[in-house]
Amino acid sequence: MNLPLDYKKGFKNFLNVKIELSKKPFIPREETEFWVEAAIRELKKEKKKTHCLDLFSGSGCVGIAILKNIKNSYCDFADVNRKTLEQIKINLEINNIENKRARLIKTDIFSNIKRKYDYILANPPYVAKERLPELELQVKLYEPKIAWYGRQQGMFYIEKFLKKAKSFLRKNGKIFFEFDPEQKHKIGEIFKREGYKKFKFFKDQFKKWRFAKIEY
Repeated sequence: MNLPLDYKKGFKNFLNVKIELSKKPFIPREETEFWVEAAIRELKKEKKKTHCLDLFSGSGCVGIAILKNIKNSYCDFADVNRKTLEQIKINLEINNIENKRARLIKTDIFSNIKRKYDYILANPPYVAKERLPELELQVKLYEPKIAWYGRQQGMFYIEKFLKKAKSFLRKNGKIFFEFDPEQKHKIGEIFKREGYKKFKFFKDQFKKWRFAKIEY
């Protein structure tokens, strides 16, 4: 089995951003690009300086796309993997992002997060244990399991994330996050259980349920 083409190339383009892949982070997907573009459209309506959190940030593609496309934005990048934080640092430099606009945080979900945000953007690991036989062999062999494996029904990290996320949002803050289309019903149940009242599900460019937006 050959190394993924993007690793061979060494980079991936993502919404006007060049994402270098030398540390072999999870490769940015076009489905992710789709919802991040939707988040950028929302951010462009903001009249104030916005503080964002890119959680489970991997290569940093989500937060760097925000910083590159939204002038008055600041972003904290949070991930449990030290190697991916090194990758984000490289990608911030490649894309000429000023140091004062970005901060790197090593965290197990929200463990080291100390502030509240206007926007939280998350692409948690959500591949279900039950769906491993369907997963591309290239992903299993080469992409970091910590970035994609979500354990039983793929819900382990999504549940943990939604349990705490609202505590880290400012008033009128918003959350955008990605999930597997088969998880939509379970996520709806968590929203109700955790007291999220204003939320909406969206399909990706392939007409599959792919991301949710929460307003708080």
